[in-house]
Amino acid sequence: MPYVLFCVIVLLDQLVKFLVSSNMQLGESIRVLGSFFCLTYVLNPGAAFGIFENAQIFFIGAGLCILVAFAAFHKALRREPAIFYYGSLSLVAGTVGNLIDRIHTGLVIDYFDFRVWPVFNIADVAIVTGVILMICSMLRNPQEEA
Repeated sequence: MPYVLFCVIVLLDQLVKFLVSSNMQLGESIRVLGSFFCLTYVLNPGAAFGIFENAQIFFIGAGLCILVAFAAFHKALRREPAIFYYGSLSLVAGTVGNLIDRIHTGLVIDYFDFRVWPVFNIADVAIVTGVILMICSMLRNPQEEA
């Protein structure tokens, strides 16, 4: 099940990015729910909110470090509560989705546009969801100090 979830997140993210980049012009916006929600094709050279613009080597390095850490600690993560493990899996899947973009083009394809928040993608949702799940797990199951 964990590997299926990982693959679904990465493949869905890449599929939507492919469809957006193949069928929309850069900067084009399609209204989905009036002016509340649109699909808008943008290329993000930075991280959340466009911070650290054009720091591609940093982002690729950070993404690779996350992958290496996940692989190194995977056995230990499997023994953590399910909410923490699946949170870490979601975080890594989102990281892979955006890492693919960064390695391929140096930019991340974003498309979800709620007009009151910066445009984002499925990988970003996976990363944020993963971090939230991990924090919730830590708050619910704090480890006793030795």
